[in-house]
Amino acid sequence: MGKGGGCMPTKNKFPINEPSAERPVIQTDITGSEAEWSKKLRIFIVFYSMYGHVETLARRMKKGVDGIEGVEGVLYMVPEILAPDVLEQMKVPPKNDDIPVISVDELIEADGFLFGFPTRYGCMAAQMKAFFDSTGKLWREQKLAGLPAGFFVSTGTQGGGQETTSWTAVTQLAHHGMLYVPIGYTFGAGMFRMDSISGGSPYGAGTFSGDGSREPSEPELALAEHQGKYMAMTVKRLAQ
Repeated sequence: MGKGGGCMPTKNKFPINEPSAERPVIQTDITGSEAEWSKKLRIFIVFYSMYGHVETLARRMKKGVDGIEGVEGVLYMVPEILAPDVLEQMKVPPKNDDIPVISVDELIEADGFLFGFPTRYGCMAAQMKAFFDSTGKLWREQKLAGLPAGFFVSTGTQGGGQETTSWTAVTQLAHHGMLYVPIGYTFGAGMFRMDSISGGSPYGAGTFSGDGSREPSEPELALAEHQGKYMAMTVKRLAQ
């Protein structure tokens, strides 16, 4: 998928949960620009996670992306902006060394994005906002225009912003000319269950952290995996 240019999606429908919907990448002996086409499409799963809830969703989301042939998910964290002594007072656990911190310049290497973050009063956490604020040089040249992107979130309570956190984040995509890809109700019956508390919405996967002790439930993780698969299929369709 070309960087900086919009793509017109095809009119073909694709059923996400059916293996037969996966279109394999054609492997041939090719060179030059055609060789680039045969490479895997990459979806950057870029997130901020203070206590690990968003990271857990991100890892399951990568499983969904990687489950679609010809597409791979790449996990990245955004830089921390709080001082170490502040994080210590907040009892924030250390970050995992196996996930690198992304730089702004690396964003142009992606074919699509899934951005994850906890909420702060119905908006994205300051760490993620600071990262978006640092992308001015890419915005000036519209380097990310036409690239699809989605969101996933973590909130402390049921009324804490599962939907508004995504709503307020759409402005970041709009200014970059990116394509917002919500999941709608493509997960089917899993989004209509009322027998247990579960985060997520048609805007993207989500989890409730409560006081921090609640871990993402299996229904929440299943929705995250579905979103990864859905985005991977969307990126493939736009690239063809």
